[in-house]
Amino acid sequence: MKPARRKMPILKLAIFLSLISLLGTDAWAMSSEANSIANTFLWLAILLLLAKISSLIERLGQTAVLGELLMGVLLGNVYLMGIDLVEPAKSDQVIAFLAELGVVILLFQIGLNTNISSMRKVGIPAMLVACIGVVLPFALGTYLVGPWLLPGLSHNAYLFLGATLTATSVGITARVFSDLNYLKSREAQIVLGAAVIDDVLGLIILAVVSAVAKVGSVETIEIVWITLKSVLFLIGALVIGNRVAPVISRWFSKVHTGGGMKFSILISFCLVFAWLAQLIGLAPIVGAFAAGLVLDQVHFRDFAEPELIADIRRIAGSSDPETAQRVRQTIAQYEKHSLEVLLEPVGHFFIPLFFIYTGMQVKLEVFFSTTTIITALAISVAAVVGKLLAGLAAGNTDKWIVGWGMVPRGEVGLIFAMTGKSMGVVSDQVFSVIIAVVILTTLITPPVLTALIRRSGKLDNIGQ
Repeated sequence: MKPARRKMPILKLAIFLSLISLLGTDAWAMSSEANSIANTFLWLAILLLLAKISSLIERLGQTAVLGELLMGVLLGNVYLMGIDLVEPAKSDQVIAFLAELGVVILLFQIGLNTNISSMRKVGIPAMLVACIGVVLPFALGTYLVGPWLLPGLSHNAYLFLGATLTATSVGITARVFSDLNYLKSREAQIVLGAAVIDDVLGLIILAVVSAVAKVGSVETIEIVWITLKSVLFLIGALVIGNRVAPVISRWFSKVHTGGGMKFSILISFCLVFAWLAQLIGLAPIVGAFAAGLVLDQVHFRDFAEPELIADIRRIAGSSDPETAQRVRQTIAQYEKHSLEVLLEPVGHFFIPLFFIYTGMQVKLEVFFSTTTIITALAISVAAVVGKLLAGLAAGNTDKWIVGWGMVPRGEVGLIFAMTGKSMGVVSDQVFSVIIAVVILTTLITPPVLTALIRRSGKLDNIGQ
């Protein structure tokens, strides 16, 4: 009986918030053009609440990202039932901008969570898995399944389709590894390391494809130059940024050592690097990722620690030695990720907007065609096969686990697809097919990966 009591409040809350959303859409319908800013405020509230409701999908073993995407698809297609109230939100420029800012923040967070030293330690297997897992799906999408299943599109559209298939959303895989206490295994380390390299290679490909789409040319010399420019930008950001960041941080700490100043430096670095990337012809998300790679907690050692941490440290000082030691270890773990923690509230606001807004751009009527459904399934198969073949390069380990660990496309694939759509290169049909691929690869990976790990018989041998 107790589990039933726990579920009822959640169900009631979901129904209550849904009613609020419906009331909000009625208010939208009754408002005038003069209240467009107020309407935007209302829609932001509705979208954020619906994004949180969609996290109920986690009870089914799926990720919140998938729930936000599906909620966006549902919301963006209510017009098929004759309800047009959502249409203004789909074309709201403020919401579109905030969604774009959300993806910049997301890539910044990924950069902050990426450890350059760990990239050096993963070794040859992770590098091979990453390279094959990028090159093979890209070739399949651009030169085989794209032209075969979607004939008549521009070459740039095929390039974006191939680029989308290169992506790997390691967050989904990492969650499965974590839940099974499998993170310390050799397979998990290869997947996690390969995913970091995969992100870097994928962003370079996105930069190349985006630039080619802008200039309308695919000449080899231009592709080489764009690739070189991307690599030089990332290397330059690391080299110069690591020298500049401590100086800037030290200077601003003389003005104020509080969390507000620290946060301002974080966001400013992200936005400036995004601007620099755009300035030289790269996608802003490449700059945001580079900014995340540059910044490290050590750059902020001149700033005061949060009052709560200082209070805990003082209390621990008067505790028994064992408790004091455990508290110090906990604080040290927090300090290692304090920049990510500081940025989290911003991410909670902007990032769900990106995913739900992306889902709203999907047009379900394109799937009324049997041909489109078959195309989406076939491209999904190609997306899976490309990563499974990459797993063969994993060396002396379980290649199936490594391969399936690289399968989910998730948020990275969505970023690529949305970039292509915003540039006018990716049509509604191709965009919807890509979303279907993202959903399918995200849905099938957790159960398959869990079954493979359990069947491997290695769980008992992995360190706690």
